[in-house]
Amino acid sequence: MTEIKLSDEAKALMDKRGLGELAERMGIVLQELSIEQTIATMPVEGNRQPLGLVNGGAYLVLGETLGSLSANVWAHTLGKVAVGIEINASHSRSATKGTVTAICKPISLGKTLTVHEIVCYDDENNRLSTVRITNLIREKKN
Repeated sequence: MTEIKLSDEAKALMDKRGLGELAERMGIVLQELSIEQTIATMPVEGNRQPLGLVNGGAYLVLGETLGSLSANVWAHTLGKVAVGIEINASHSRSATKGTVTAICKPISLGKTLTVHEIVCYDDENNRLSTVRITNLIREKKN
């Protein structure tokens, strides 16, 4: 995968949601950003204890970050904004080294609701966690 350059629009969405700072702090690198899927990587080292996240919690944050970003990208295409988030997550195992790759795909993209599923894998393609995020979509307030 080749690292993508985020558009100013995507950066603005990340900054508005506070995702840019979180992504930078955790070493999250976006590989692909589209309505169809979002892919990102994150190093394992440094993401276990420093954020107070144990048992793979950092991967769940990675999943939430991607799901939020993807929901906002979809909302933006409708001239709306994603609000209200519900997160359901399961943790399968922890990675101890290398890189985690998260793949976010939409399950449902509507005019008032989006559902995204994010699966995180380690370098050996073992599933680490699955995160399902539901966002409400609303009209922008002026």
